[in-house]
Amino acid sequence: MLTILLASTSPRRYHILSLLRLPFLMIPPASAEITSDARLPEREVLYQAEKKAASLAAAFPGTVVIGSDTLINLDGQKIGKPRDASDARVILKRLRDREHQVVTGVVILRTGDSRRYEGVEIVRVRMAASSDAQLEAYVSSGDPFDKAGGYSLQGGGRELVAGLTGDYLAAVGLPLKAVAEGLEHLHVPVPVDVAALYRDREFLNWKTFKEC
Repeated sequence: MLTILLASTSPRRYHILSLLRLPFLMIPPASAEITSDARLPEREVLYQAEKKAASLAAAFPGTVVIGSDTLINLDGQKIGKPRDASDARVILKRLRDREHQVVTGVVILRTGDSRRYEGVEIVRVRMAASSDAQLEAYVSSGDPFDKAGGYSLQGGGRELVAGLTGDYLAAVGLPLKAVAEGLEHLHVPVPVDVAALYRDREFLNWKTFKEC
């Protein structure tokens, strides 16, 4: 069986991919995230995901490499991870009591040939009308700093979110349904019923969300 590599440092993506019960290694990608205003959000996440996957593909022949990237789209403006506490406050206040999109792209490369898979999931998220004190407490917790948009659906940021429509796992960081489809496309059998995972929603606090 081909070795599967996850080009990431994200524990969230690691835990989501683990749901497929496939052996894999998580290796930090050798690529810098430099965004461009010229790229639409969907193209941006695919571009970054491919850079991550490609940065490992040459060094690990005979593997399948998964790269993924997530950003926030608020009225056409791309929002990534906050730089610091001040930036996190600004971002969260902009998102408060509004709807935005979480855009996640995945690129899967089968090294040694030209076979590949790519997909994008867009999730609509409605933020709650949180008070300044709630936002300040959340920023002080340290949770926002490695997450697009400065909040986590699966952690303390859950209290800031009113609801979502779309793929919860994609919003957390990895569109598992698309990943499973991509692996099957590249002739890597997936041993679990992915449809059942999405139906049962047992992962973290998935069941606590209602559609917005």
